[in-house]
Amino acid sequence: MTPYLKRYWQLYALISLPLIYFVIFRYGPMYGVQIAFKDFNLFQGIGGSEWIGFDAFREVFGMRDFYTTLRNTFMLNFLDLIVSFPAPIILAIMLYEIRFKWFKKLSQTILYIPHFISWVIIGGIVYQLFGNQSGMVNGVLESMGLNPIPFLTEKNPWLVTYLFTGVWQSAGWGTILYLAALTGVNKELFEAAEIDGATRLKKIWHITLPSIKPTIVTLLILNLGHMVTIGFDRPYIIGNTAVREYSDVLSTFVYRMGLESGQYTLATVVGLFQAVVGLIFVLGSNYISKKVTGEGIL
Repeated sequence: MTPYLKRYWQLYALISLPLIYFVIFRYGPMYGVQIAFKDFNLFQGIGGSEWIGFDAFREVFGMRDFYTTLRNTFMLNFLDLIVSFPAPIILAIMLYEIRFKWFKKLSQTILYIPHFISWVIIGGIVYQLFGNQSGMVNGVLESMGLNPIPFLTEKNPWLVTYLFTGVWQSAGWGTILYLAALTGVNKELFEAAEIDGATRLKKIWHITLPSIKPTIVTLLILNLGHMVTIGFDRPYIIGNTAVREYSDVLSTFVYRMGLESGQYTLATVVGLFQAVVGLIFVLGSNYISKKVTGEGIL
C-alpha cells in the first residue's frame, strides 16, 4: 500500500461504494447484451440459446413500427430539449434574483414538489384537468360557451399537453445545479456592474449567464446523448390509442416486444441500438462543443 493510499484510505473507501454500484448494476448487466445476437430461449438461458448473429438486427430494421417509434422518440426529445431545457435556467436566474429569503425558499419548495410525484399520479391529474368529457378545463370552457379542446385525443393538442406537463414536472428540480453554480459567482462583479450603471437585465446577460455557461454546456451535451432514449412513464401514461401516431416511442416499442410479446431478442436489439447511438451523440456533441465554445465534458 502506497503512503498516499494509506493516508487517504477513507476517501478511497467512500469512492468504492459508487464504483461497486456501477460495476454491479451498470457493467454487470452488459453480459445480457449478447441476447441481441442469439435466438434467446427463456428456458435454455443466455448460454444455451442458439447464436444467430445479426439476423435480429435485420428483422428490427425491417419493421415499419421501429422507424415510426424512432421518429417519435427523436421528435419528442427534440421538442423537449427546446421547451424543457431553457425552463430551469430561466427559473434558476429568477430565483437567484429574489431578495426575500423566505419567499425564495417557499418558491423553491413549491417548484421541487412535482419532481417527487409519480407519473401515474401526474397522469391522473392530467386526465382530470384535460379530459374531453370530465376534464376541469373543458368544463370551464363549455360553461363560458366555448368549444372544448381535445387535449388528449388529437395529436397537436396532445403534443402541447405532453411537453408542458414535462416542464411542470422537471423544471423546478432542474434548477438545483444552476443555483449551485450561481452561488460561486463573485458578488464583486455585480457591484462593479452596478457602479457602471448596468441594469438588472444587462447583469444577467453579461455576468450571470456566462458564469453558468460550463454547467449549461455540460447538461446540454448530456441531454443530446439521450436523444434516442426516452422515459417509458410519460408517453405510456399520457398517451392513448387516439394519439398513438405521436405517443408510440422506442421505450413503449421495447415494452411491447419484450414483455407483451416475449420477443426478448428484438427488445435487446433496440436497447443496444439506443445505447450505441446515444454514445455517438454524446461524443459528437462534445466534439462540436469543444470546437465552437471551448467547453466540453470529455
